Amino acid sequence: MNLPAVLAVDGGGWKVDAALVADDGTPFGAVRIRNAGHDGPHSHSYLEGVGAAIDAVCREAAVDPDSRPIARQGTYCLAGADLPADDRRILRWVSKHGWTEDDVLRNDTFAILRAGTDRTWGVGVVCGYGTNSCAVAPEGRTFRFAAIGDISGDWGGGSDIGRIALWHAIRSEDGRGEQTELARVVPSHFGLKRPRHVMEAIHLGRMAMDRLAELPPIVFGAAADNDTVARSILDRQADEIVAMAGTAIRKLRMTKLDVPVVLGGGIFHNDFAPFFDRIEEGLRRIASDVRVTVLSAPPVAGAALLGLDRMGAPDTSKARLRAGLTHERLARTLSAAMRED
Repeated sequence: MNLPAVLAVDGGGWKVDAALVADDGTPFGAVRIRNAGHDGPHSHSYLEGVGAAIDAVCREAAVDPDSRPIARQGTYCLAGADLPADDRRILRWVSKHGWTEDDVLRNDTFAILRAGTDRTWGVGVVCGYGTNSCAVAPEGRTFRFAAIGDISGDWGGGSDIGRIALWHAIRSEDGRGEQTELARVVPSHFGLKRPRHVMEAIHLGRMAMDRLAELPPIVFGAAADNDTVARSILDRQADEIVAMAGTAIRKLRMTKLDVPVVLGGGIFHNDFAPFFDRIEEGLRRIASDVRVTVLSAPPVAGAALLGLDRMGAPDTSKARLRAGLTHERLARTLSAAMRED
């Protein structure tokens, strides 16, 4: 087999996807593995999952992982690549492994953007455990946020929605806040009776704080049942998405363009129309011709397309890549790996 054209990697909060792609866009191999979330600038444990995914995709594609380079172009779209210092640290780690002849590192939002549009420009928004956004102008200029939590001005994603849902549930129970169905459904989700039982379980170490990130579907359900407090949480999340994407549009002077805005991540896996209507209405006040879409392709396809773009591949190769690199294919590899475990 000829040396694959592209090694594409997408690493988010809980999984790593990797693909080896031929010049004509055919995926030689594609895998998904579970992984720990990125843990900031002080450890490489998250990146070790990237290495494990690359070893796994080599096995599936019958490529010797020790015979390097394994591909000509490497496109690594990774959560945790937030600041220039992060980029340098992670790129050094990638480069020392010698997986590819040419290494390109991007934040995972760039994979979401490219996977969701046939254009090479636009705005990408991720909203899963956390939230972030990036943008690329038609001539190639880029913009992104630091997105490292409260200290960089961020709010949103499953972790923040879960925390504020418990906050409102507690205040509903003790009388400091407005009455809300969240006071019943939040503890019920964890098999508990009252919001204070959730608070006590977290405080006493019987339940991890991260489990609050499970609550967004509960909040969406309460909002669909006309709970005003739940609706206010989702309105805040929608407004944060508009603030991020709208700022990116303005920064790159794209307000007069039919700019695509691609929404990716677990928070967008719902059918609560008022949430999406609020996002689109807010963005149309900034760019009247904006095109908002929810990502349906796996982000690793976007990482692979970025690699094919860099190599000057034709549109037929990109179409073949999209047809062959699907969620279904990746889910099969994850299921197989879990059976082996």
